[in-house]
Amino acid sequence: MEAEAADLVEAGQAEAGRITMDLWRHQKMRRLGQVWAALLVVLVIILLIGLALLGWYISGYNKAVRLQESTKTAWANVETTLQRRMDLIPNLVNTVKGYAKHEEELFENIAKSREKYFQAEKTADRPQQIAAANEVSGLLSRLLMLQENYPQLRASDNFRDLQTALEGTENRIAVARTRYNESARELNSYAKEFVGSFFCKRAGVKPVDYFEATEKAKTEVPKVEF
Repeated sequence: MEAEAADLVEAGQAEAGRITMDLWRHQKMRRLGQVWAALLVVLVIILLIGLALLGWYISGYNKAVRLQESTKTAWANVETTLQRRMDLIPNLVNTVKGYAKHEEELFENIAKSREKYFQAEKTADRPQQIAAANEVSGLLSRLLMLQENYPQLRASDNFRDLQTALEGTENRIAVARTRYNESARELNSYAKEFVGSFFCKRAGVKPVDYFEATEKAKTEVPKVEF
């Protein structure tokens, strides 16, 4: 009887040990599963944050590039209209020369300012292009005013045709300049922002000059009068 009791006790102890071991293993696996679940949640959060930051970076970078390209396009339109003005100048000057030969100094100044513009255009020096364009604008105004002193010039059909072409060109220049300045203002504003300045630096985008007429040019805008 004592031997049987001892066997039963030993068997009970063994079973208790096995149950304890199973419980320990179960708890260990449960804790391990919780750890893995927590790690998975952390990884998902990190991934979402990374994707959000990547999207934010791409959006800011692309905005800087888009604003730069928009400004470049607007300036190209300005150059196109200015080129049209420059193309009209030789014929206009030659026509005026036929009636106002004593205005040689004015003709020379127009030629010099026109050359300044083309030189600045070759070197992509936008500030100098703007300055030269304003010079030409003021000189053209003086050129057109000569018709007041030379009635025969005013009556010339060729001169009137060139005036009409110049009027259309000046209107196009005004529109193109306004659109360019709007694009430039948007770009420059973004470049001054805390976040925008970061993306502009990363994209190599720099603020641009406005195409603003000087005070003298504002008062000497070419006007076509018949």
